[in-house]
Amino acid sequence: MIFFYLLQKIKPLIFLPRFFYLLLWLSFSSFVYGQQTEIVDFISVKAVVRPLIKEKKVIATTSYTFKILKKCDSVYLDAQGVFLLKNIKNRKIAIHLNNNKIWLVSKFKPTQTYTVSFEYEVSPKKALYFLDHQIWTQGQGKYTSNWFPSIDDMNDKIEFDLSYIIPSDKSIVANGKLVAVTDTGAFKKWSFDMKQPMSSYLLSFAVGDFSKKKITSSSNVAIELYYSSTDSLLVEPTYRYSKIIFDFLENEIGVNYPWQNYKQVPLKDFLYAGMENTSATFFSDAFIVDSIGFIDRNYVNVNAHELAHQWFGNLVTETSGQSHWLHEGFASYYALLTEKEIFGEDYYYWKLFQSAEQLKLLSEQGKGESLNNPNASSLTFYEKGAWALHVLREKVGDSVFKKAINNYIEKHRYKNVTTDDFIIEVEQAYGKKLHEFKKDWILQSAFKSEQAYQSLIKSNFINEYFKISALRGTPIQLKIAELEKALVFPDDFIGQEIVYQLKNEPLYLTLPLYKKAFDSNNIFVRQSIALSMDKIPKELKSYYESLLMDSSYLTQESALGNLWVNFPENQSRYLDEMEGVIGFRDKNIRQFWLFLALITEDYQTARKDIFVKELIEYTAPSYGYNTREKALRYIGNLNLWDEDSLLHLIDASQHHYWRFRDFSRNLLKGLLENENYQKQFLLIEHQLDVDSLIFLKRMLNEK
Repeated sequence: MIFFYLLQKIKPLIFLPRFFYLLLWLSFSSFVYGQQTEIVDFISVKAVVRPLIKEKKVIATTSYTFKILKKCDSVYLDAQGVFLLKNIKNRKIAIHLNNNKIWLVSKFKPTQTYTVSFEYEVSPKKALYFLDHQIWTQGQGKYTSNWFPSIDDMNDKIEFDLSYIIPSDKSIVANGKLVAVTDTGAFKKWSFDMKQPMSSYLLSFAVGDFSKKKITSSSNVAIELYYSSTDSLLVEPTYRYSKIIFDFLENEIGVNYPWQNYKQVPLKDFLYAGMENTSATFFSDAFIVDSIGFIDRNYVNVNAHELAHQWFGNLVTETSGQSHWLHEGFASYYALLTEKEIFGEDYYYWKLFQSAEQLKLLSEQGKGESLNNPNASSLTFYEKGAWALHVLREKVGDSVFKKAINNYIEKHRYKNVTTDDFIIEVEQAYGKKLHEFKKDWILQSAFKSEQAYQSLIKSNFINEYFKISALRGTPIQLKIAELEKALVFPDDFIGQEIVYQLKNEPLYLTLPLYKKAFDSNNIFVRQSIALSMDKIPKELKSYYESLLMDSSYLTQESALGNLWVNFPENQSRYLDEMEGVIGFRDKNIRQFWLFLALITEDYQTARKDIFVKELIEYTAPSYGYNTREKALRYIGNLNLWDEDSLLHLIDASQHHYWRFRDFSRNLLKGLLENENYQKQFLLIEHQLDVDSLIFLKRMLNEK
């Protein structure tokens, strides 16, 4: 019965003799569970893709070239929710859509190369996101097939040469080199060329109101740094050190950058910190900062991490999740090396220490994971992977390590690898087997904390830090002299440790140390005071007030709140001083200021309505989800819900980013418990689109 039912569901686009359907189904049923990469190699794709912004769909014409490796009757492309429109010039190949796959059916012969073309349309449920002013993809995993028929298997690498038709007032960033732009009036066709193959999950494009700054690496690679036209003054701090990062990684890895050019583009409401699409890194616009924001929240690590993936992940790609650390561990390690180059060795060892503490805790809780566990956490793949490479390099030495990395990449470029492929290259360069290393760092679930400790204490800075941190349980009277000595020229991290040890200690003993910490003018030591001191003694009031002027938005926000609470008689003065400060991309200080201004008695009473209106405005879809979440929290705390904010909450509850969506839904559920708000939601139903109306009805029924 299943056989006949499925045959009824298959809609051929060209006529085939009746007996062929039996062969077709036999091919389907025997092949679905097989490894297609053993039977066919998809070599290249040419396509013209047209995203329809209002309809939130894609229409495309595609042409695939593939080589048959073994005799078969059918091969497939993954195609989630795709609707075929037309079969183009494929006389000997039938095309069928079934079970989210496009089946190509014929009497295929080994070693023969075939080409097939068709048109399709799709309304993607994931992987392609249509925002108000941007469109962007996120294909990590097996998601590209939601908008472009491709292969949900990173072991099949394809050369993609795609063109995109977009409105003339927009620009686009995509894989490869831009070779032509054709103006047709209201639309432009942007054509990109890729010289080398890549896994389908790395296929990408982003459309928006982008401008760009061009720089060139020391090896003459073109680097394009994109930004929204409104962010022109933030380009330098956002992309600070980009050329240094590129040059360092190319020299450190020892293999030339493998693609035609390199682009980076910040995107609104992006799902992750960054994504290493081949030759085109996409990253969250939360990293767009000014020079003050750079201190606390810069793009350097993500910049280096995603660039390192162009070698580790894109050029040399894992065969399966068991080797996923070959992507993330390597990218994390080389990002750490880059930060070491920029911020110094102490910073490098501090980051290693921090991740070692996390991994040690996980291990002690019995939750340790091996690097070859395909279901391991990000902490394991990223941080334990980086630690494994750090320990390995110390074991075999710099020259052997670099030689092994070079051989590993050159031998497997544009191919897929396992952990053993990497270990073999290191063993050959080292001249010895690495059984113990593999057992301790690849196969062992527990974190080798003692090995990590022995590595860390090779750093003079870490030894000094350990000496100071070991004083945590010592009475303050017995350690004052040592803490005071360490505060003469305080290191960022040691100075912070000292400040945290002063918390809850008698002021008559700690006051000189606090003053010394303030006078250090070390921004991070001063920040630790802002973050740790809840009750501000009058003796330190003027010192603490100076934190409002520090070049750190985290410090400023914390200081404003603490001063407002501790000295109510000066609340208006503090608000006046901070009125024009915005903060990070999420407007952390401005929103906090609005909140405080609204609850401060007799403060700018005539402007209260203006403050409320501004806060509600930040809940709108035109802002990023980080900004919106802060605003929704403040609106909820102050119970300032109006028609606009309720509409914005409904929109937020359907957002594509699940954390923000879940937060918003929980907020919405709480409001729906109140009969008055139920009535308010019913009054705005007529302003909702169909999907939002259905969603609201469902939420009302679930309350």
